[in-house]
Amino acid sequence: MGKVRVGFIGTGGIAGLHAKQLLELSADAEIAAIADPSEESRWRFLAKFPLEQVRQYSDYVQMLDEAGLDAAIICSPHTLHFRQAADVLKAGLHVLIEKPMTCSSSEAAELIRLAELSGKVLQVSYQRHFQPEFLFIKETIESGAIGRLTSVTASLYQEWAQGGRGAWRQNPSLSGGGMLMDSGSHIVDVLLWTTGLTPLEAKAVIHQQGTPVEIDSFTSIRFAEGAVGGLNIVGYAPCWHETYVFCGEDGGIFYDNGRLTVRRLREEPVVPELPEQTTNQDKSFIDAVLGRREVAVSGSFALKVVKLTEMIYQAGGYQPLPVSEESERSGSV
Repeated sequence: MGKVRVGFIGTGGIAGLHAKQLLELSADAEIAAIADPSEESRWRFLAKFPLEQVRQYSDYVQMLDEAGLDAAIICSPHTLHFRQAADVLKAGLHVLIEKPMTCSSSEAAELIRLAELSGKVLQVSYQRHFQPEFLFIKETIESGAIGRLTSVTASLYQEWAQGGRGAWRQNPSLSGGGMLMDSGSHIVDVLLWTTGLTPLEAKAVIHQQGTPVEIDSFTSIRFAEGAVGGLNIVGYAPCWHETYVFCGEDGGIFYDNGRLTVRRLREEPVVPELPEQTTNQDKSFIDAVLGRREVAVSGSFALKVVKLTEMIYQAGGYQPLPVSEESERSGSV
């Protein structure tokens, strides 16, 4: 296989990060086409990057039919992911989906089925899987260095409510939910991926703060392996603040806005040395398409994130609005 010809579905903000990372892979991949219903968004995207002979489409289905692609990257609003990813897989292409994979576990399970039938790569774009801090946390827990996990807490504070007024992320027909479904999806990902824990039960308090979607959620979780957890996703805050604490029988790992320490009873904290990052969501995806590595963030794992999100919404009595027919083939992130 030569260069992987990639098409973009959605050319909004997050598409720029994927384009930047793909341009660093010029020997293995090329951006061949883009699709977005907004002509303004397409031209704004193209103005940022040295791209030539990239075909533009207002309809992604036409792009899939005509552009001779090998893969597609989905950068559209959340409720559109399922329909678009299903169309990509049915067209015989590999797909990288921005988080969350889908807005329901039934949709996620169907995408996994379609990927298995097509034999194509299905990857979800959770970037923390490639960051040294989180790789260290996962490897340290797996090694048993802090013993059996007894508790985990994960928190994200963000000015999400104030910054998103009037945008698609606070439109339930496009977002599928609020802060938990959006930025919070990364935190749910870290909680499940680094620990390998299995949620059994959740109790949640959810507040919409006067918006159409949930903004703040506080959740306690009981895991099958015996640990307990706390997940706090706060969208009405003055700034970004992200923390995790992983406590085990023999020690703990503390993460505070990128600062990482390992603690043991009555001992001084240790700041671990971390290796340089060697890959990212786009490089790992292209490598998987080319058969160089396994899929880094599989659909089967991303399904676990969707299931816990559903569990929290159900526990908190929050019911996102269904997807409108009008929104199913429009929009971009």
